[in-house]
This record gives sequence, C-alpha cells and structure tokens, in this order.
Amino acid sequence: MKVTPFRAVTAALVVVAVAACADSTSSTSPSLASQELSGAFLSTPAGFSSTDNTFAPSSDVGQAWMPDRNGHDDDAHMMGGGLRPEFFGGVGFGRGWDHGPFGFAILLTSCTFSSTTGRVSCPDVTTRRGLTISRSFAFTDAAGAAQAAPNASTNSINEQVAVSGTITRDDDDGVTSKIAHKSDRTVAGLAPGSTQRTVDGGSKGTEETTGKTEDGVSFTASRLVADTVKGLVIPLQEGRPTFPTAGTISRVMQATITLGGNAPVTRSRSEVVTFNSNGTATVVINKNGTTKNCTLSVAAGLKCA
Repeated sequence: MKVTPFRAVTAALVVVAVAACADSTSSTSPSLASQELSGAFLSTPAGFSSTDNTFAPSSDVGQAWMPDRNGHDDDAHMMGGGLRPEFFGGVGFGRGWDHGPFGFAILLTSCTFSSTTGRVSCPDVTTRRGLTISRSFAFTDAAGAAQAAPNASTNSINEQVAVSGTITRDDDDGVTSKIAHKSDRTVAGLAPGSTQRTVDGGSKGTEETTGKTEDGVSFTASRLVADTVKGLVIPLQEGRPTFPTAGTISRVMQATITLGGNAPVTRSRSEVVTFNSNGTATVVINKNGTTKNCTLSVAAGLKCA
C-alpha cells in the first residue's frame, strides 16, 4: 500500500530547526518565561494519545496545558514521556492482523466502505472532554486488493486519525486550549506467514492556549509536537516481543509563551532514533541547539555520553 505523504511533519521539522537557531536571540536567559516553559516537553497536548504516534500515551494529561515556573526539563529521559511501548519491544505476542506488534485492535462499528476510494470511514467519536476524533482505514491483502474489513488474509492496514476541539482545565482558572492533531500510519506484514512487520507514517499535533499563570499573569502559549516513522522493521518471534532491527523515528517539539505584553519566548527539542540490528538504537537529541548522543536498549534504557 502506498503511504500518504506526511508533508506537515516535514514542515514541522523545518519550523523547529529555525526556532532552535533563533532561540538565543528571542529572550534574555534566564527569564520568567523560560521557567514557565521548563516543563513543556514532559507532556503532549490533550487528545494527542488518540492519534498514531511514537510518544508515550501517559504523557497526554487530558486537559489544557498550564505553564509552571516550578516545572523542570527532564534531561535523563526522552521528551513527551519517552517512546510508546510498541516501539520499545513492549508489545503483545502472537501473529495475524489482530495480534502482535502493531496489531489492529480497534473495534469497527457502523463504518462504511467506499469502493471508489478503497477506504473505510467510521462515525466521529466525541470524548467526555468534548474532543472530536475522526478515523478512516484502508485494508489490503498481500496482492494489494482493497478490503471492506480486516480478515485472515489482510496484510496491510493504513489508519488516518484527526482530533480537534477546545478543552479547559478542571481547576477553573480559565486556561483553555484549542487543539488540532492528525496522524497517518501504515503497518504491513500482517498476513499469515509473515516474518516481520514494517511501519511507516507520521503525526502532528498543535495546541494554542490562553489564560493566566499561577501568579495571575495573562499568557498565550503554543506547543507543536510531530514525528515521522520510516522503514521501521520488527521481526516476529514466537513467545516474546522483539526490539526493532531497522528504521528511524524523527521527533520534534516546540513551545512558545508570551507573558503579558512581553516578547514571546520559544524553546525547542528534536530527537532522531536509528534502530540497529543488534537490539540497540542510537539517539541524537538536540535541545535548543545543543546536541547530545545517546544509546537506547531494552536492558539499559537511555544512556547518554
């Protein structure tokens, strides 16, 4: 199956790269604004966990982001809560389209197949927080023929997700975020007899927030999160999950805050994960223009020089 180009993620990489270069001139450091942004990379925007992305689902706190002058930027771990378990060997056992790494576990109800587009579109879902989730799928067999639903002959599944809406914090402080997320991912190698699965795709999320800080200062803030997965290969082995043996993951996050009438302050970070055939991955982390080289493995976790 041909993967839909994820141009938005490429554009996000360019935006963050430019911001990293400009960061040193955007504000006087240290500053109150910088302190308020210090924890911005520990979580992802509300609703982002509903997309297909590489960030830990627990990093989606489920409500509007609040600047925190007492927050901290965790240098010992990857941003956004780290990697999702399925990118780190933490996936279920088994084979077939509904089991194993990146198996299809979504229950399809009231969905409609279009023979013209070859896609299955499902009704929008509204969460209890008022966010709208839209999903569509394309199922194909090993010969590339479109299917109305997955079955034992399904070899490839493409899922496209969009999440949108406005969300307000529970503590009644008037902090409100408008969010817009999307993802596009294809998983192949689902057919019986496959020895490995491949994953390609990307995601992008944006969050625009207004409100007042804990000190009562009016602020506007924005956060961007994006990733791209290329050529990820996961072998299928009986009785245990496996670490990817090839492919790359590129991830970016950017946060900007404007306090009162002051100039905006921007901070950014990027991560490039390259998987090796020996059960390890190299990780290059760029934080506001400073690069750090690390190694990732299931046994040792993230280790940086």
